[in-house]
Amino acid sequence: MSEINGEVKTGVFGGIIFVDETQQNKTIENAETISEEPVVNVGTIRGNNLPAKVGFWQKFKAFWLQEIDWNKEIKVELTPKQQKIENEINEFLHQEITWEKVHNFLFQEVKFGKRK
Repeated sequence: MSEINGEVKTGVFGGIIFVDETQQNKTIENAETISEEPVVNVGTIRGNNLPAKVGFWQKFKAFWLQEIDWNKEIKVELTPKQQKIENEINEFLHQEITWEKVHNFLFQEVKFGKRK
């Protein structure tokens, strides 16, 4: 028990009484229906007011979990430098390989030492 303003208060911490969840819900419902003004977000968390600042993980999840229309054509635009490199890679990968070229590469003359 505690004494506040000359009154003796009872309860766990002297005047503080814990209510169960059903009493709390009834209070919230009454506040929503009795009030003449519309009550917004009384006692519950609703998704439209949550976090104002978008963090890294929200952006990450939004990117990786986005819906993709697989029937839509995907276009990739390259810069001139990227296009040049892509062309060189394709030329290398699709070059004609003959046994003569392989033989010449494997049996080329190799010199060790300083160049003069």
